[in-house]
Amino acid sequence: MNSMRYGIDFAEAVKEHLRFLTARDRAVIFDAVEKQLRHEPLTETRNRKLLRPNPLAPWELRIGDLRVFYDVGQGDPDTVRILAVGMKKVNRLFIAGKEIIL
Repeated sequence: MNSMRYGIDFAEAVKEHLRFLTARDRAVIFDAVEKQLRHEPLTETRNRKLLRPNPLAPWELRIGDLRVFYDVGQGDPDTVRILAVGMKKVNRLFIAGKEIIL
């Protein structure tokens, strides 16, 4: 299969978001981003979905309770830009320790 390989770019704010997660959670996120978003980041799957319009990002990658919010092609069509990472607790989303309503 000859699918295009996308670059991965983390927004500056994501560094702060990652500080609120455990080292294990950070490793899980980096691994999932590499495996799930390098190829076909715009294909919906069980864990990857296009969101309703919101102020965070158009796409969400779900990894258990962890969430990665991203966009593709803003400025560079071959790059996945990670805009936010957070954790879902029951039905509430927390990013950098703050509850976010989408």
